[in-house]
Amino acid sequence: MGPAVAERGAAARFKLVVFDLDGTLVDTRRDLAQSTNALIAELGGTALDEMLIGSMVGHGVAVWLERALALAGITPFPAGALERFIAIYDAGLLNHTRPYAGIPEALDQARARAPLAVLTNKMRGATIKILEGLDLAQYFTEVGGVDGPYPPKPAPDSLLALMQRAGARPAETLLVGDSPVDWHTAQNAGARICVARYGFGYVKAAPGDAADGELFIETPGELAAVLDS
Repeated sequence: MGPAVAERGAAARFKLVVFDLDGTLVDTRRDLAQSTNALIAELGGTALDEMLIGSMVGHGVAVWLERALALAGITPFPAGALERFIAIYDAGLLNHTRPYAGIPEALDQARARAPLAVLTNKMRGATIKILEGLDLAQYFTEVGGVDGPYPPKPAPDSLLALMQRAGARPAETLLVGDSPVDWHTAQNAGARICVARYGFGYVKAAPGDAADGELFIETPGELAAVLDS
């Protein structure tokens, strides 16, 4: 199946392509779930389903971890829980995490067309470890995490800063991501959005919710066609 394009008007040529990490470049769900449940077990809570944990990822670790612990029966949010989770996850963040099939090839094709960057609500240190450990860091000129100088997605600040440094206008910038957080980030910055429907954060939109210029891919291999449209 080719990329489904829900757009009105001509597509722009992109001078910057920005990728989300979790659920877009790499499948981190199992490692995130196992680390979360390890913390829950330490705190005496009830383990959560992997799919449920994956559905909460996107707004940044502090937000979804507090929600996960509450669902596990752990309230109020314990002091030191965030730091403990980060330590647990850091020790096993590459146990099961792998790029989605076709990602290296898609990135190789994409960087021939425009500079590439990563923008995630994950901690930057963990992001770099994952990218380097999976041999993906080579594709990106910049990596932005939730612990940077800007508020987390869906605030547009970090994406706007990437655009400014790349000399790209909003219409020349494509954000590739799997979740509503990415959709709103692009919308807030005036950038184009390409929704990765294969990611674990993808939520099917209601009919008529597609934005002007919105693009979709069902697999990473379809990205080149989107960039050339």
